[in-house]
Amino acid sequence: MTSYTVESMNNDVAYGQSTLSPGIRSRFVEGINGLTIHTLEAGSSEDDRPVILLLHGFPELAYSWRKVMIPLAAAGYYVIAPDQRGYGLTTGWDGDYDGDLASFRILNIVRDAIGLVFALGRESVSAVVGHDYGSSVAAWSALLRPDVYRSVVMMSAPFGDPPALPFGTADNPSLNESVHDIHNELASLPRPRKHYQRYYTIREANANMRDASQGIHAFLRAYYHYKSADWVENKPHPLEAWTAVELAKLPTYYVMDRDVGMAETVAPHMPGESQIEACAWLTEEELQVYSEEYERNGFQGGLQWYRCGQTPRFLSESQVFAGRTIDVPACFISGANDWGVHQRPGALEAMESRVCVDYRGTHLIKGAGHWVQQEQSDAVIECLLAFFA
Repeated sequence: MTSYTVESMNNDVAYGQSTLSPGIRSRFVEGINGLTIHTLEAGSSEDDRPVILLLHGFPELAYSWRKVMIPLAAAGYYVIAPDQRGYGLTTGWDGDYDGDLASFRILNIVRDAIGLVFALGRESVSAVVGHDYGSSVAAWSALLRPDVYRSVVMMSAPFGDPPALPFGTADNPSLNESVHDIHNELASLPRPRKHYQRYYTIREANANMRDASQGIHAFLRAYYHYKSADWVENKPHPLEAWTAVELAKLPTYYVMDRDVGMAETVAPHMPGESQIEACAWLTEEELQVYSEEYERNGFQGGLQWYRCGQTPRFLSESQVFAGRTIDVPACFISGANDWGVHQRPGALEAMESRVCVDYRGTHLIKGAGHWVQQEQSDAVIECLLAFFA
């Protein structure tokens, strides 16, 4: 049997202490799938109160859940938010571009999460909640282990069908033909473009963001602002198809100009001093937590996830689950100003009608963009508690 070590909890959080509520604790759990996982936690862990597992996305941290943890704990839950593989103070992962890429594939990230749950002495959790790329981890967790994850909340990134296997090809081999290459199609537009997920797979992406000419703090401020409701031009709508012409309607943080990096893409959208001062959902002190962690670690740990998502052999592994559904109660929460809802045409509709058997609703929160649990935390808490109830 695997041996786990849970270090004693302390009252001194490992980062962002001055910006976190006193009831949020920090600790490290060793021996989790090769990792020592750093977690932020709230609520009593001593009784049998139900567990809520919160999974962050990119480029974020467990810290991204700071505004919802105490209210959930006050409602009677034991709340756990880890720094996932590749992020924050969690250690044991390989951050080298030429290193162990396979350890970042989605099924291994799911293994990290369930290993943490079991290490903490829990056989199941009331809900797994994931935001951005964490939404995929939450969805896969619920799809694969409904006995452990009794419900699931996906945020800002809808979960479409698991990767399909070719069907009915024995008498019609032409059905095995590959689909068109969206990346070549984007590059061939009159204004040549590239998809941000493809950009995140290249060797230069990490250095472009970590060593941004404007500085990493300013880079992150512009990036977070550009994808939030504070950027008034975020007015999302459904796209008709997965074609270059349709995808080119997305803002440049999703479909970039071909010959520029992400640092250059977001720089023109840097908010002014008055906008920064008015940004209550992400103060300069709070942003400093992110910029210090990403300056220390870089972005490659998170970028490895995107590389795995673009690697055929890992897609093939996930095709084992083609046709499987999420059978536990599920819902989706996002900002009404979040283009992430529509960046993959048809994913939201598939999740609502087919992928989730017990679907409890889509909630698009006004006044929020992509960072919904930070931008409109009260509304997210209300949605979560209603769903948990």
